[in-house]
Amino acid sequence: MSANKRVLQWATFARTWWIYDCQHQCAFKSAATISHYMQGWHKPIYHPLSDTGDHVVAINTRHVSMADERWREFKYFHHTGYAGGFSVTRAWEVHKKNPSEVLRRAIYARIKGNLLRRPLMARLHLYPDEDVPDDILKNITNQIPGVMVVPKRLDQYTAKEISEFPRAFDWPQGHVVNPGNKKQIKKRHDEELQVKSDT
Repeated sequence: MSANKRVLQWATFARTWWIYDCQHQCAFKSAATISHYMQGWHKPIYHPLSDTGDHVVAINTRHVSMADERWREFKYFHHTGYAGGFSVTRAWEVHKKNPSEVLRRAIYARIKGNLLRRPLMARLHLYPDEDVPDDILKNITNQIPGVMVVPKRLDQYTAKEISEFPRAFDWPQGHVVNPGNKKQIKKRHDEELQVKSDT
């Protein structure tokens, strides 16, 4: 076996540490991608009964997103097993109590419920912000790309980019977006007529 093939074999069987930035990423779509790497689906040696998954470090879980009204409408159900022990908690309430819990539950639901689920979940490291301990950060060797494109905010564009942005049309001279009440409109109209008559 050549040295190159030995290295490839070692890299295939080794547990890689991946980092994933959850900022402005859908929790459910992110869970599908993260569970893919945790179970080892990206490896040629994958088998459903083999523990070949990698470690995943997810940062900025406080800033995960959900589509439409999912924060308000998505519910988590729990029952203690005793009479009257049924409870329903909305996603935003769970997220408020623990910023990493929504993503953790989504990933847990994506993994098949067999004996491998617990050891796989032990390799998931969730952090609400970018503060990752150094002993974990030094192991990271790869990055999982985001599942959604994060648009830039208006304050993140430079003045040059804003001025060069193509415009659909130009506002006419003296156009007012919020005209106000009728008295203000009439007063403004009279002022414009006065200026035109003076010229």
